[in-house]
Amino acid sequence: MKLNFKCQQCGSCCQGESTISLTSQDVQRIAYFLGLTEKEFLKKYAVIKSGGRIELKTRNGFCIFFDKDTRQCKVHPVKPEKCKEWPFVKAIFEDYDSFKIIKSSCPGLRNVTWEELKQFKNLKKTKNVLR
Repeated sequence: MKLNFKCQQCGSCCQGESTISLTSQDVQRIAYFLGLTEKEFLKKYAVIKSGGRIELKTRNGFCIFFDKDTRQCKVHPVKPEKCKEWPFVKAIFEDYDSFKIIKSSCPGLRNVTWEELKQFKNLKKTKNVLR
């Protein structure tokens, strides 16, 4: 089964006053991609939150790496793991209300039904379609 999803490059997943949490692997990968040390990367592009959680900085309400002109991620080849998952995060599969909330913020899900998503989840379990 193929899910009727196509990223619309709208940037809504890159928008907000905070961003996703970065893993240490994300930090290493992006820093290397940008030709920076991890320390330089953290100083220039990240914010350390309570509990030591690391998030990307925002600029004008968007992730610092979102290019509004091209509607692309400037670090797309090495983007954070959480970004790679979107919009198919765990919560979207767990209940209908989460599905509706995520669907309302992601135009790429416009034509996806709850029933299709549940079938896709079952296929994912058997064939490892997603992580």
